[in-house]
Amino acid sequence: MNLTGGIVLYAVLWFLTLFIVAMIGQKSQADAGEVVPGTPAGAPADLKVRRIVILTTVITTLIWAVLAWVILSGIVSREELANFDRLFRG
Repeated sequence: MNLTGGIVLYAVLWFLTLFIVAMIGQKSQADAGEVVPGTPAGAPADLKVRRIVILTTVITTLIWAVLAWVILSGIVSREELANFDRLFRG
């Protein structure tokens, strides 16, 4: 994995993690009982962006570190990935 590959992997993981973390613990405006006119009732009542971004970054960094270690240590080689489908074909 080169520098560009590492950055791209981190960016993709960060956005995937963001979409998961953003939904954890959210209360809708309908649940809170105060729907702001012009917004859907399912919109978040109190969106804590700073907490979401920090949590996303921490989780992504941990996942990225594990994946980078697996890739750079050679535990899984390109040849093994190229033949991975043979495990399921028989």
